[in-house]
Amino acid sequence: MNKIDWQYMVTVFPTLLQYLPITIFMAIVSMVFAIIIGVVFALITKNRIPVLYQFAKLYISFFRAVPTLVQLFLIYFGLPQLFPAMTSMDALTAVIIGLSIKNSAYLAEIFRAALNSVDEGQLEACLSVGMTRWQSYVRIIFPQAVRNAIPATGNTFIGLLKETSLAFTIGVAEMFAQGKMIASANYKYFETYLAVGIVYWVMTIIYSFLQDLFERKISKPYRN
Repeated sequence: MNKIDWQYMVTVFPTLLQYLPITIFMAIVSMVFAIIIGVVFALITKNRIPVLYQFAKLYISFFRAVPTLVQLFLIYFGLPQLFPAMTSMDALTAVIIGLSIKNSAYLAEIFRAALNSVDEGQLEACLSVGMTRWQSYVRIIFPQAVRNAIPATGNTFIGLLKETSLAFTIGVAEMFAQGKMIASANYKYFETYLAVGIVYWVMTIIYSFLQDLFERKISKPYRN
C-alpha cells in the first residue's frame, strides 16, 4: 500500500487558494439573488396571491426536485438552443443563475415557515394602530422572521458553497476544477482531494462561527 505524501498535500494548498476567491464569489452572489427571489416567493405563498401562488408552488416544486447538475446543464447548454441570444452567456453567469434559482426554491419555503412562525395577532395589532401592512412587515414581522430563519438559511448557504464545486462541469475554473487538474497531472488523488476537502471544511467552520456570532447578536434583545 502506498503511503500518503503529506508533504505533497501541503504544497497543493497555495495553488488551491488562488482559486478560492472565485468559489466564494459564486457562493455569495448566488446567495444574494437566492434570498431576494426566496423572499418574493415566500410572500406570495404566505399571502396566497391568485395565479402567482400557483406559479410559485410550481416553481418551488420543480427546482427543489431537479438535481443541481441537471439545472446547470439546462441553463448553459439547453437555453441557448431555445433562445439563440443566450449563446453569448458565459459559464460563470450560468452557474450563478443555476445556483440562485435552485437555492431560492429552498429559501422560499424556509422564509414562508419563518413568517408563519410569527403570531398573526401581531400583524392585526399593527394594523389596528394605523400602521400599513408594509410597515407592519418591515418593522415588526420581518425582524422576528429573520431571527427564526437564520439557522436554516445558514445551512442552505453551506450547501450552496459546496455546490459551487459543480461549476467545473461546464468549464468554470474554480477550486475543485483546479484540484482535479492537479490530481490528474500527479496521480496523487487522495492527497489532492483531501486538500480540497479541508479547504471546504475550513470555510464551513469560519462561516459557522460568524453565523453563531450574528445569531447571538440579534438574539440579545430577546434574552434581556
